[in-house]
Amino acid sequence: MDSRISARSLTALIGSWRVSDPAYEALANSIRLLSIDNRIAPGTGLPAERELSAHLGVSRTTVAAAYQSLRESGHIESLRGSGSVTRSLPGREAATMWASAGTIDLSQASPAAWPGLAEVFSDAAASVASLLGRSGYDVVGAPELRRAIAARYTAAGIPTSESEILITNGAQSAIFLIASVAVGRGDRVAMETPTYPHAADAMRRAGARVIGIPVSTVSGWDLDRAEQVFRRTLPTLAYLMPDFHNPTGMSMSHEARRVFEESAARAGTILVVDETTAELNIDRAGHYRPLGHGDWVDAQNVVRIGSFGKTVWGGLRIGWVRAQSDFIRRLVIARFAHELGTPEFEQSVGVRLLERMPQIIAQRADVMQKSRDTLVSALSSTLPQWRVPDTHGGVSLWVELDAPLSGPLAMAARSQGLILSSGSRFSLEGGHERHLRIPFTSSPSDLERAVDILASQWGAVRAGAPHVMSATVESVV
Repeated sequence: MDSRISARSLTALIGSWRVSDPAYEALANSIRLLSIDNRIAPGTGLPAERELSAHLGVSRTTVAAAYQSLRESGHIESLRGSGSVTRSLPGREAATMWASAGTIDLSQASPAAWPGLAEVFSDAAASVASLLGRSGYDVVGAPELRRAIAARYTAAGIPTSESEILITNGAQSAIFLIASVAVGRGDRVAMETPTYPHAADAMRRAGARVIGIPVSTVSGWDLDRAEQVFRRTLPTLAYLMPDFHNPTGMSMSHEARRVFEESAARAGTILVVDETTAELNIDRAGHYRPLGHGDWVDAQNVVRIGSFGKTVWGGLRIGWVRAQSDFIRRLVIARFAHELGTPEFEQSVGVRLLERMPQIIAQRADVMQKSRDTLVSALSSTLPQWRVPDTHGGVSLWVELDAPLSGPLAMAARSQGLILSSGSRFSLEGGHERHLRIPFTSSPSDLERAVDILASQWGAVRAGAPHVMSATVESVV
């Protein structure tokens, strides 16, 4: 067994669970969702029945029946001396155990590949002979790719040299590497909430104590809270998505940018800026507004992350870090403990893609605008009681439900072939049960069908929840 989760922690993660009858199955479904979303890792020991029942305020019989249901569905197993332990589920668990053919998977906000990618792969393959005499991977990155990325930053108003770029295996690899270098056990890390959940996972794995700064589709970033966090906690690192934030789709105002830049500088905080969605401006394709313009362009504390994952294809695992040369050298030294570098063939593809980025961004904007508009229209007409935000770019809508039942709705939708992550998946410490992230990276027809499924299930979920067993906290601060 890798670890054990306490009854107190599990209760906080479960949040509002008594949303249907029988009670034991509602509890089991809540724990299933935590496992499916990887908020509880495989091999995690669950609390003893008596301990969990005391924290939830229910009978031990209810918890025992919930655990039995989880054993029967293969989500947990009982080990002698270890109690109940979550199991590792094969492949796309939701697709194999919860849905049938025709499943719509919106758990990942990743569009299909840019249509011209196959041609670029073919072009790169025609010259692959020049790579075969070398190792095939590079711990720093191919010079031609680093120069091309540096030139794009320079053109955007951030003077950058080749020595200030490190090529990684996607943005997540970059986040993990930065966390391992910059964060020590017990260090405070400021993050938006809701946020990109895998970034929070990386920070916690490095031993960080994560502190939330709320982001709302109504008022944007809570700047009072941000200034308070930087002033009182002096975080070692702050992770932000200032342009088309995932999951809300919001973009920082000039005032918000100034507050974060100046607060981080005063606190001595490393400002990690995830720009993987920055160019996905649907309503103004090609517009790129980097954080750090003006006084903080060359600041030692600003580190940027980019990738081809959202703009070109998630299967092309090419990301990069833009930082001061000294910080890049620290990342390179630490990288050998995690991986030996990035494949050279993919990097040669990346060089060719950068030459085509204006065309790629224009195509992405056109396709995603159609999908976004279809999704907004379908939600507004079919579920008018939900609040649909006005989102100008990015990859998803952060929809506000009229009841805190995001988790139960996600479970109900899975049974009908629609895979979505509940709102609490994007929270730092539970909450956001009144929100649902709905990516618009799929086709318009799939999105219309997805909304139909949500509408067909919402009435039953809503009707089956006359009360909840635990208060839902929308923002963790």
